[in-house]
Amino acid sequence: MTKMLQGSNILGHERPLVIRISFTTCVLTTVCLPLLGLIACVLISSVFHFEDSTGTHCQVPNYLPSISASISLSPECHIWRFCIGLHSAPRFLVAFTYFKFYKTRFASKFPESPLSCLNLAFSISENLGLLLLTYVSSSETYCGSLIYMLITCRLWKAIKKYSLSPEDAKSHHWKVRFLLLNISFLAFAGFFYWKHNMYCESGSYTLFAVFEYLVVFSNMAFHLTAVWDFKSREVMVISSSEDKNF
Repeated sequence: MTKMLQGSNILGHERPLVIRISFTTCVLTTVCLPLLGLIACVLISSVFHFEDSTGTHCQVPNYLPSISASISLSPECHIWRFCIGLHSAPRFLVAFTYFKFYKTRFASKFPESPLSCLNLAFSISENLGLLLLTYVSSSETYCGSLIYMLITCRLWKAIKKYSLSPEDAKSHHWKVRFLLLNISFLAFAGFFYWKHNMYCESGSYTLFAVFEYLVVFSNMAFHLTAVWDFKSREVMVISSSEDKNF
C-alpha cells in the first residue's frame, strides 16, 4: 500500500511531501519487473522470431528459445533493458537493506560479519550482471547468483538459531528449498546444454531452455522471501524545500 502525504503551508513553511511504500510492495515490484519482461520476451520471440531464436549450430528442431536468444532480438532486447533498468534501483535498495540488517544482527561476529560483506558484493554483482548481460555472460551471472544464495542461507541459519520468530524460521526454510531447486535446475540445464552440443539431439536445447527458465524462476522466488524478512518495514521518500533569505 502506498501513501502520499502533502503538508499545508504553516507559518510560511511548507510541510514536506512524504511518500511511503511498504517494503512488500517494493520487493514484489522488484521481482515482477524482470519476470514479466522475461515472459514477454520469450513469447514475442516464440511467436514472431521463432526460427532466429531457436536456431543453433546443430540445425536440429528446437521448440523454445533460450533466455539469451530471446532477449537479443528487437523489440525483445528493448523490453528486457527497460524492465531490468527499472528493477535495478529497488534491487540495490534491497541489497543494502539486507546488509544493514545483517550488520545489526551480527556486529563483529565471525564468520557472519565478513560473510554479510561478501553477500552484499555478490548481490551487487548479480544486479550489475543483469544490467550488463550483453557484456557479462549468463554463466557468470548464474555463478554470482548461486554464491549469493549460498551465503544468504548460511546467514539465515545463524539468524534462525538465535531467533524466536516463526517468520525467521519460515524464511530460512524456504530460502534453503529455493536454493536446492536452483542448484538442481542449474545441473539439469548444464546437462542438456552439454548433451545438445555433444550429440545434437532434437529437443535437447529445448529442455535446456526449460530448465534455464526454472533456474531464473527459482532465483526470483528466493528473492521474494524478503517479503517475510521485512514485511513490517516501509520505504520512505521525503521531499522538502528550504526557505532562503536574500
